Amino acid sequence: MKKSILVLSIAIASLSYSCKEVKKDKINDEVTTSSEMTSEKFSLVNDSTKVSFTAYKTTDKLPVGGTFKSINITNAKSASTPLEVMKGLKFNIPISSLFTNDPTGTRDPKITEFFFGVMANSDLISGIFKVDGDKCSIDVTMNGETANIPLETEINSENKYTFTGVMDLKQWKATAALASLNKVCDVLHTGPDGVSKTWDEVAIKGEVSFKQN
Repeated sequence: MKKSILVLSIAIASLSYSCKEVKKDKINDEVTTSSEMTSEKFSLVNDSTKVSFTAYKTTDKLPVGGTFKSINITNAKSASTPLEVMKGLKFNIPISSLFTNDPTGTRDPKITEFFFGVMANSDLISGIFKVDGDKCSIDVTMNGETANIPLETEINSENKYTFTGVMDLKQWKATAALASLNKVCDVLHTGPDGVSKTWDEVAIKGEVSFKQN
């Protein structure tokens, strides 16, 4: 009888130990999976960032679209989410990369010379991307002035984001530059009402692609 009890006790102990080992292995697997998910990183796709804008002319507010074909990122990094990648990102845009797809070939030189050319710094627009929770914005430096632009964020896919905002050129003390451009474009910026107008509002758009490391 004692022998039977001893055998039964050993069997129960073995079963208990086996269950503990299975549970331990399961916990270890969960920790490993969680660790792998946490360590997944995002980073910018090289040369994927696109910057475009829409300016407006005449009192009817006719749109004039354009892009900057070059944008330089100075401190790209990897992070656990796309927005963390963008946080603190510094950039500069060469004015020489302006492109408005004007078939006459006269618009871009006018904007470069008579708008940016009369500013304090006529070579670059620079900035830094800010993230606060789910809110994004950029600090933009132009004409020797820095001002903030709140951004709307659109998630096109897990790896592609679009950011949009509106510049009020008065914040960068660019009204003199705007008047300079409007003067040289007087006829082109005159609508049916006979009024020549270049708006101080400019819509901006940035498209960014990410990759998972």
